[in-house]
Amino acid sequence: MNFSLKGKNALVCGSSKGIGKAIAIAFAQQGANVTLVARNKDKLAETKKELDASLGQNHDILICDFSKPAELKEIIQYHLKNIDYHILVNNTGGPPAGNIFDAKEEQFITAFQNHLLCNHILAQALIPGMKKNNYGRIINVISTSVKIPIKGLGVSNTIRAAVANWSKTFSNELAPLGITVNNILPGATKTERLEEIIRNRAAQLKTSAEKIEEEMLNEIPMARFATPSEVAAAAAFLASPAASYITGINIPVDGGRTGSL
Repeated sequence: MNFSLKGKNALVCGSSKGIGKAIAIAFAQQGANVTLVARNKDKLAETKKELDASLGQNHDILICDFSKPAELKEIIQYHLKNIDYHILVNNTGGPPAGNIFDAKEEQFITAFQNHLLCNHILAQALIPGMKKNNYGRIINVISTSVKIPIKGLGVSNTIRAAVANWSKTFSNELAPLGITVNNILPGATKTERLEEIIRNRAAQLKTSAEKIEEEMLNEIPMARFATPSEVAAAAAFLASPAASYITGINIPVDGGRTGSL
């Protein structure tokens, strides 16, 4: 079974930390040349130092701000003059927590722009190269909320569902070309995002972060949070030649927490 990504070029968004960083590390270990994408140049440079280059891989960084889609489009089009990509990982930090009733219109617009529009810009830009090289993998890191909405994440629940349906539609259109499009649905994963959610929920309910964490763990059959590398393992498989006939699906990586198939 072929899991090697040697000779493949991968663009990994949100890869200066958390799940995105773990995915970039996993891809490099499989032999891929990785382009790290995020806003913070210093963090990207530090992450690049951690990427495996033992097989002669060439890694680089691309500084982009997903709150500026027009700027992202210009940057990626210029960058693609010198490289084609086989793999795209769409991964963007989730919208702030909060009940949907309290959400401002601007929050929906910002989230739609940062997630769906930027995903679409990148996919449209990279797909021609995938076609030319007869290899394409688009992997979207979203949330288990596309199956069951998560309490207190109103805007995120809404936008993640939009991305999931965008992905499914795209997968059907690209299937005849052998380009796959799939979603990874992380559950509670030990990242800065999870810490933020716990702090905000504790403040809202006027209780301790420890109490909120205990309640969250009690909802997970495996009784622990995921590590970013465990989520990255799913992405590494979907990016590989071994996953060539898997497309248009959602893969929860949540320790059994999601209460549906």
